[in-house]
Amino acid sequence: MAPWIDLAAVFLPLAGFLVAGLGGHKVGDRFAGAVTCALMLIAACLSFLIFQDVALEGHARTHVLAPWIEAGGLKANWSLRLDTLSVLMLLVVNGVSAMVHVYAVGYMHGDKGVPRFMAYLSLFTFFMLMLVCANDLLQLFFGWEGVGLASYLLIGFWYEKPSASAAAMKAFLVNRVGDFGFILGIFGCFALTGSIGFDEVFKTAPLLVEKTFSFGGFSCAALTVVTLLLFMGAMGKSAQIGLHTWLPDAMEGPTPVSALIHAATMVTAGVFMVARLSPLFEYAPATLAFIALVGAATAFIAATIGLTQFDIKKVIAYSTMSQLGYMFFAAGVSAYGASMFHLMTHAFFKSLLFLAAGSVIHAMAGEQDMRKMGGLARKIPVTYALMWIGSLALAGIGIEGVFGFAGFYSKDMILEAALARGTWFGTLAYILGLMAAFMTAFYSWRLLFLTFHGTNKEGGDTERLSHAHESPWIMLAPLVPLALGAVGAGYLAHDWFASAPDSSFWQNTLFVAAGHAPPEGHEASALARFAPLIAALLGIGASWLFYIRQPEKPAQVAARLGRLYRLVLNKYYVDELYDRLFVRTAPRFGAFLWRMGDDKTIDGLGPDGIAALTDWTGGRLRLLQTGYLYHYATLMAIGLILLLGWAMINGGL
Repeated sequence: MAPWIDLAAVFLPLAGFLVAGLGGHKVGDRFAGAVTCALMLIAACLSFLIFQDVALEGHARTHVLAPWIEAGGLKANWSLRLDTLSVLMLLVVNGVSAMVHVYAVGYMHGDKGVPRFMAYLSLFTFFMLMLVCANDLLQLFFGWEGVGLASYLLIGFWYEKPSASAAAMKAFLVNRVGDFGFILGIFGCFALTGSIGFDEVFKTAPLLVEKTFSFGGFSCAALTVVTLLLFMGAMGKSAQIGLHTWLPDAMEGPTPVSALIHAATMVTAGVFMVARLSPLFEYAPATLAFIALVGAATAFIAATIGLTQFDIKKVIAYSTMSQLGYMFFAAGVSAYGASMFHLMTHAFFKSLLFLAAGSVIHAMAGEQDMRKMGGLARKIPVTYALMWIGSLALAGIGIEGVFGFAGFYSKDMILEAALARGTWFGTLAYILGLMAAFMTAFYSWRLLFLTFHGTNKEGGDTERLSHAHESPWIMLAPLVPLALGAVGAGYLAHDWFASAPDSSFWQNTLFVAAGHAPPEGHEASALARFAPLIAALLGIGASWLFYIRQPEKPAQVAARLGRLYRLVLNKYYVDELYDRLFVRTAPRFGAFLWRMGDDKTIDGLGPDGIAALTDWTGGRLRLLQTGYLYHYATLMAIGLILLLGWAMINGGL
């Protein structure tokens, strides 16, 4: 395949950013939208060709574009690594981003900053492509930080809204916490291997098992420390429990931003990174166990929060967080293929759900509270049908051996892999995953029933409801390919992702250490295979009972649960805890450092102190300058007596 095709698939989004970004309002809304959409659609089409050539025909390659850094023992080139793992992400990122670009033209119509918004979308896509096509840790970090910057710009796009500016800043700062660990992990890799190139680092990994780091008299396994630091970066980017608080607030950005950031791109960067660095993580079993536990806890806790939210976008956001937990606990049990499979299927149905939610918000003239909706199924039937498809895929509905929606294949593969791993943390992840599957189905149909069925329940604007109408074709058309992916992607791609790391599909881009794969010949029991589907169907049935059959029941259950319900409704008070521990404390701590450290210590003992001492000394000496001759004569006499006395004592006289 001609090299220009590879380069075009990666750099066309950058060209779109330059045209729309530098042109500004001079190019106009229509031209900015047309150019960025056309370039993204071309890039998406080229990505299909590259995927066919690299993943299916086995023609992996690396393009060295230019030398980048050469200093001491560090040498890095700017390169594009195209193997199965990167071209899979190339296909997902460019495909979803192209649909989001087209959708954004309709959704943002009439906004005063359309060229800027389209430019930001293209810039975000370019940085994500830099991340997934990186051939070393430095370029990976460049793309990693680039998507962080672009997400800040997109979340805070409506910067005149204080809530949007605060959400953008929160996302930026929380990600910096994770990125601090990530860059320390990169430093650790270089210190251990003397290289940042993937191939060199992976070759050295088996030799690092016995190496240790020493801290204050304690020794720690070097690979465990490095991989935990790298995973800290993934926790921030992929909103895992502890560093997740930015994700629901990011819903302040326009809906296309939510679909792009929270479906296929930024939040999946951490999952991709762990899969890419699997040759490192596989030699750090303690880190893998930690990843599995964090992922399982995230899947469960995020699902519980999703049960209680009323903002339509925040329900889907917590669903994203929960599904990311599935991807991570799959990686934690060494099922990297299943993790990437769920990443791919999730990109289709979650971007579909976000964009369909945007269609609902458009129909409701900006309203996002589901309690103020109801009965929209007849007014926006196309959006309703698309929401059903996305929800069925998210819940993982399907029949084994017959057909299933996309999430059915990938979620079941993850749960079976966790159980087959045969470890206590794999079994725990399986149990929490099943419980999360029940809750996922419950809150997905809760969203459908509150939004599209019944009547206005809590003082919604009746005029908005009466004038609700279907979105224009430019917003609905991009949802169709995503819906097709949500229906058929799992069925079509199942065999590829279920294959071994050394298969013709994966081509050793993933690595699983001996003893970490499921036992040969292992087959899950019938109960284990059907348990996820049973959990999902029970969740749908319970939601129907609560919100259609007995709509008074949710309030009764909430009142009966009392404090537990309020705990979950308030997202376990993690934001409040961080506010008290860090947000309020930081200014006080800063003021203390300013007064005691800067003002009284550094300045007090430094320039201010020396100046004050000089002034005091000068003031004392100035008292001697009286202007009277007899004072000076007296001082001279005293001085002469002192000199004579010193000379006599020392035998000089």
